[in-house]
Amino acid sequence: MMRSANPALSDKAFRESGVAARGDAMTIDGAVNKTGISLLVLIAAAAFVWNMGLGGPTRLLMLVGAIGGFVVAMVTVFKKPWAPITTPLYAVLEGLFLGGLSATYEARFPGIVINAVGLTLGTLAALLLAYRSGLIRATENFKLGVFAATGAIGLVYLVSIVLGFFGKEIPLIHGSGMVGIGFSLVVVGIAALNLVMDFDFIENAAGRAPKYMEWYAAFGLLVTLVWLYIEILRLLSKLQGRDRR
Repeated sequence: MMRSANPALSDKAFRESGVAARGDAMTIDGAVNKTGISLLVLIAAAAFVWNMGLGGPTRLLMLVGAIGGFVVAMVTVFKKPWAPITTPLYAVLEGLFLGGLSATYEARFPGIVINAVGLTLGTLAALLLAYRSGLIRATENFKLGVFAATGAIGLVYLVSIVLGFFGKEIPLIHGSGMVGIGFSLVVVGIAALNLVMDFDFIENAAGRAPKYMEWYAAFGLLVTLVWLYIEILRLLSKLQGRDRR
């Protein structure tokens, strides 16, 4: 059985897509190409907002990107055949959000964005190489562990959001102390391991799923990469905040 901690790339997602017709099946190269296109679209949208600075329009575009990205993501999950349209749209919206978010972090911690981008892409390349060379294998126990850890992190963030409505927060994990930095290191590690899960799932689904699932696979990888980038930004900001003490 295939399992992925990324809900967009769950076993159910590919099972529901049906068995592909011969000659019109999802391929690994196709998924890679679609992921590359989606990343370029996201980067272009992010650069557009980044160049606007931190004025009112940037904050508005961030809000549009955050809310719109969530809505489009939900549509993509439930309407997988729409992925060739919704995945590029999701990339645009997430680019708007990340462009504003990156500009905000950069204003406070100069140089942090280029480091976060480099670490994200470096992590992607390193894990892909490790996976392809067989150094990391997505065994069933590995998948179960990453799935459970991802769920636990999601629960912590959900509780944190709920507490935020009442003006409270979970102690220590959002600060720049050792506990906060340790928490961010764990989250970055789990986000990175989700990439291995995604690689494995896409490889196993190739030849079985319909062609449009290449775009859906790109969407799933994009979700993981966006999460990883945001967590690396948070980690670096905590480290720099600690250095300023």
